[in-house]
Amino acid sequence: MVTEEEVGPKVVLTAPLSLEGESDDADYRAPNLLQRILSLFSSVRPGSDLTRIQLPPLFNLPKSQLQCYGESVYCFNIDMLSKCGKGESSLERMTSVVAWSISTLRPLMFGVAPYNPILGETHHVSRASLNVLLEQVSHHPPVTALHATDEKENIEMIWCHNPVPKFYGTKVETEVHGKRELKLLNKQETYVMNSPKLVIRLLPFPGVDWVGNVTIKCEETGLQADLYYKGSSFLSNRGNRSVKGKIFVPSSSKTVCEINGHWDRTVIIKDMTTGKVNEIYNAKEALSGMKTPIVKDRKVVMPSESTVAWAEVNQSILSRSWDKAKQAKTIVEERERELAKERKSKSEIWASKHFTVSYSKESGWEITPNERWVPPAPIIVPT
Repeated sequence: MVTEEEVGPKVVLTAPLSLEGESDDADYRAPNLLQRILSLFSSVRPGSDLTRIQLPPLFNLPKSQLQCYGESVYCFNIDMLSKCGKGESSLERMTSVVAWSISTLRPLMFGVAPYNPILGETHHVSRASLNVLLEQVSHHPPVTALHATDEKENIEMIWCHNPVPKFYGTKVETEVHGKRELKLLNKQETYVMNSPKLVIRLLPFPGVDWVGNVTIKCEETGLQADLYYKGSSFLSNRGNRSVKGKIFVPSSSKTVCEINGHWDRTVIIKDMTTGKVNEIYNAKEALSGMKTPIVKDRKVVMPSESTVAWAEVNQSILSRSWDKAKQAKTIVEERERELAKERKSKSEIWASKHFTVSYSKESGWEITPNERWVPPAPIIVPT
C-alpha cells in the first residue's frame, strides 16, 4: 500500500494482482471464504442484475474496477504492447497483438471484487511514454471508457466496456459488451477485438475463470485471429485456463497459424506452412514482479481520481476495519445518489469530461476520446 497525503488530496494506491490471483500488497488479505459465500447467497437471487447490488466491503478488493482495467494495460514486467508495431510482416504484427491481448487477462481472487466505479470517476496513470486515462461514463448501466496513447511507439488504444453480470444459483457470469481497439499508427492498422466472459463458480468448487470466444480483426491486413478460452470443469477445482485458436484469412478461410497453450502459463504458435513452433507468451516472464504505481505530483491529481475517491475505503479495508470501511463506502455511494437527484431536479444531463459517448440498440455503447493524445499523468508506474 502507498498512501500520499502531505500535499494535495489523499491518495491510496494498492499493488496489482499477481499471476497467482493474489494481491502483492502485504497489507491485504481476503476475509474468510465461507463467510463471504454464505453472505452472497443470502443477498441475491437467481437471475439478479449484480450491477445494482451494493456489496459490503467484506466482498471488495481495495480498488475500483477502473484500476483493474488500467492495470491490465500499464502493469507488466515485459512490454508486450510495444512489440505489436515492430513486426516486419502483417503476420508478425498480428501474432504480437494476439500475445498482448492474452497478457491483458489477469487471474482474479475468488470471493472479492473491485468497487463499482461512480459516475465521472477517472484513473490516470503513466508508464514511461505510455499514458492511460479511464473514465466511468455511465453508472447504470456501468460503462467504462479507456484511452491510452504512446507517442514514442505510435500506439493508441480505445476501449469501451459494459460488463453485465448475472447470478445463476451456482455461478456468476459476466459478459463484457463493447469493443477494444488497438491502433498501430505508423502502420495505419486497427485491430478490433472483444473480451472473454468472466465466470465465478460458487459450487461445487469455488473458482474464477475467463471463458468464451475472442475475435481479433484487422481489415487493413485481411487477417483475423479466433481464440477460445476454456476454464475448469464443473467437477474440478483445478484450473485449466487453456486457450486455443488460429490466425487465418477470412476471405479464403485459409488457416495460417494455430495457437495453443494456457493463458496463465505459456502459449505457443505453429506455422501451418513450415510447421515451425514458437512460444509467443510466457505469463511468468510477462507478469511477475509488477510494481505498484506511485504519485509523482500530488498537487495535480484530479479529485475524480479513483485512488482519491475511494481512498478512505481502501485504507479501511487494508487495515481490516470493516465498520469504518462500510461507513466510508456508504459516504461515497450516498454522495453519488445525491448528485444524481440534484441533476434530476435541475433537469441536467451529465456529460463525460474526456469522451464523447453514444448508445444505439444496433451498436451498443460507443466512445470517442475528446483529445488526440493522453497527457502524462501525476501517477506513474516505476520502470
